[in-house]
Amino acid sequence: MTSLLIIEGNTPDLVAQGYAWAEPFVQTFAAIAPEVWCERVNPYDGPLAAELFAAADGVVFTGAGVAWAADAPEGASARAAFTQALEAGKPIWGSCNGMQLAAVMLGGSVRASPNGLETGFALGLMPAAPEHPMARGRCAGDAALCTHRDEVEDLPEGAQLIVSNAHSPVQGFVYERQGVCFWGTQYHPELTPHDLARLLKVDGIFVGCEALISDLETGLEDAEVLARLGVETSHLQHERRAAELIAWLALVEGRTPFPTAS
Repeated sequence: MTSLLIIEGNTPDLVAQGYAWAEPFVQTFAAIAPEVWCERVNPYDGPLAAELFAAADGVVFTGAGVAWAADAPEGASARAAFTQALEAGKPIWGSCNGMQLAAVMLGGSVRASPNGLETGFALGLMPAAPEHPMARGRCAGDAALCTHRDEVEDLPEGAQLIVSNAHSPVQGFVYERQGVCFWGTQYHPELTPHDLARLLKVDGIFVGCEALISDLETGLEDAEVLARLGVETSHLQHERRAAELIAWLALVEGRTPFPTAS
């Protein structure tokens, strides 16, 4: 049985309010491959046991609604968990804050986006490396659910840009060298519209989204709402929405060759 370790990006107080970013991963992986076992842990509860990483076939770092950036002092617990994941040598996935965390830990940098919040959908996605397995399910002009304030400013040396758009040039990257295999996106292939609506209700950096929450909670079945948001129903179909995670799970399970060290 494939085992995934999911590292929650929100603090325990936010999780207690119902804002667990790990839960959508559990639901999406259950839909992709019901036999996959997901273990959820929170580094803000205390140091994580090395045995958790050793037992996992892959490690996931979720998004977060915390007020600090991935390189801030408050994020030390998440960075410690990422160091453990690197030491374990397993494939790593990161969404949003998880991708920003990887950029910082691998030698890149993050910043608050000069374009402000990108919330609802990342529009006009463009595969920068369409031949890479992570990008094969992503078409030019796609839209994907997203919500973020920060973005990757500088990619780590040796990283490969996979997806981009006009708002945030780094919408997805991989780092496959020196025994590390990281894939991640700035957007959220694990989320449904209802998931995002729920997570946007938390008090924090994603405020003033009442109209968007209402649109997301309709299930986006209204043509007028879709047009207003700039998306198509095809963007929300499960296999397209979660394409990157489907590809990453194939890597974890050995159906896609693990990249060799370089």
